Amino acid sequence: MVEPAALKKEKEARLIEDVLAGRHDQFHELIAPYRRGVYLTAYDILQVAADAEEVAQEAFLKAFRALRSFRRESQFSTWLFRIAINEARMKLRRRREVPLETVFPGEDEDGDYTPLMLADWREIPSEALLREETRRLVQESIAELPANYREVLTLRDVNGKNIAETSEILGITIGNTKARLLRARLMLRDIFVERTQRKPAQQPSRGVAP
Repeated sequence: MVEPAALKKEKEARLIEDVLAGRHDQFHELIAPYRRGVYLTAYDILQVAADAEEVAQEAFLKAFRALRSFRRESQFSTWLFRIAINEARMKLRRRREVPLETVFPGEDEDGDYTPLMLADWREIPSEALLREETRRLVQESIAELPANYREVLTLRDVNGKNIAETSEILGITIGNTKARLLRARLMLRDIFVERTQRKPAQQPSRGVAP
């Protein structure tokens, strides 16, 4: 059963007060709902499990240390994911072999990208994602996206953040968030379709005549 947003926010507020009052063990309960999401967000940006784990742990540690500075205007999860995104970006910057300009293109959303299946765009059915092979292909397809598209796709479609939250976490306008998300979904679908077409078609089995 999904916890109502108001109750969830109230519970988080109580946990934050407990942590600030010195009951530090409550911090584990505070971040528990977001552990997997933070890790997956870091992984989709970095594509290295060990780096993603390191970034997630550093994000939680920074959130703990800076909890007193958290402003209650935004949701705790929004604040936490923004820390994780910034940590992942810094990790990428430290990878000397990756030129920064190729990792984080400018904020201009205009481009000449033309999706192969623009006229036939449909989101990948959630039931298909449950199949192991399809899930693997989707993960590999996401890995091929540029980092800024992986970020928005992971926040919105994997972690279920709404547009406003995603925009706040990424530090870009709602308009740019919508444009970037649409392009990320279209690019993902094209890559996904291309990957599925690479697989050799299975021939139907035929009985051998006696």
